[in-house]
Amino acid sequence: MNFLFRAAFALTVVSAFAAEPPSSADQIRRHLEAAQQALRANQPAKAIPEYEAVVKLDPRNLDAQVNLGTLLFFTGDYAQAAPVLRGAVARKPDLWKTVALLGMSEKRVGDAHAQTDLESAFEHLTDDKIRVQTGLELIEVCYGAGDLNKAASVAGVLRQLRPADPEILYTAHRIYADLADETTLALVMAAPDSARMHQIMGQELARHGQTEAAIAQYRQALKVGPQTPGLHFELAELLAQSGAKADQAQVEQEYQAALAANPTDEKSECRLGDLAFRASNLKAALDHFTRAVSLAPDDAEANLGLGKTLLSMHEPAKAMPLLERAVKDDPTNAVAHYRLGIAYRSAGKPQDAARELAEFQKLKALREKLGDVYKGMMMKPGGHDAAPDADAPM
Repeated sequence: MNFLFRAAFALTVVSAFAAEPPSSADQIRRHLEAAQQALRANQPAKAIPEYEAVVKLDPRNLDAQVNLGTLLFFTGDYAQAAPVLRGAVARKPDLWKTVALLGMSEKRVGDAHAQTDLESAFEHLTDDKIRVQTGLELIEVCYGAGDLNKAASVAGVLRQLRPADPEILYTAHRIYADLADETTLALVMAAPDSARMHQIMGQELARHGQTEAAIAQYRQALKVGPQTPGLHFELAELLAQSGAKADQAQVEQEYQAALAANPTDEKSECRLGDLAFRASNLKAALDHFTRAVSLAPDDAEANLGLGKTLLSMHEPAKAMPLLERAVKDDPTNAVAHYRLGIAYRSAGKPQDAARELAEFQKLKALREKLGDVYKGMMMKPGGHDAAPDADAPM
């Protein structure tokens, strides 16, 4: 009997140990291994329940919590992702990528905390790719809330990160256009007959190629506010585009008026230098461009003007460093490349000359293409440099 009792007891003990579940640590390890295997097989949906099991077994497992929230986000389950990611951030607030995903999840489910979390992440992220995506998401939130100033600020940062990204450029264009409309409406309401209102009307008319109507608005602006900064210069720019002889005769007068109102107006000095250069008055051109360079040593237009003047005065050695600076400060200036190529050729540097002249041809073709785009939009490119330079070889 004793033997049978001991045998039965032994079998009971063995059975009890065999039925005992594995330890919590073993379960966690198995779930993590299963999750990794699912991810390696590109099956994130199968990894999610494994990470859920880990978090349930060990709520303090931050890595599992972050991985779970990330997988929920990328599988489109934003409502479930948000609380998981929020829990992870609560435990470690400087997980900026996780904060970014939290903000994106909140944005998609309409949570009011989205802007705050996206802003925090955007300020701290160092990875350009996720910072750009976070910035674009933040812009959408700000734009939807009517906070155009904040949206414009973020767009400015994104343009520095990726200056040629079409999505960023379009987004910035949309924001800036809306800001312009908003401020124009505010100005109409506040001062409909002010000099600035007429100036804005003139600018818009000029953008759409209605030069004569734009000139009329600028004349009215000067009548209303003759001391308004910038009016004389902008009127002179339009008069230079006009086909009327009377307007052409007034161009220099308006640049002189702009310079009288603001003696440090480097742009007006450059324009007067151009007028003198085209009239073959190289001495006057030299004086104007020299003063322009002294006012703005790093301005590409001023350096180009002085360089081309010295080149025409047969002083290529003096012209070369000015033209090199112009190209450095504005690599897209076709005329600067052309003039530098001529300077190099005069200095006996045929390879350098060939490189600059080839760049000139490339930029010239690009400018012609850009002109076709603006023509299709029935607009004129903005800025003096965007228009074909009268002294540029074509």
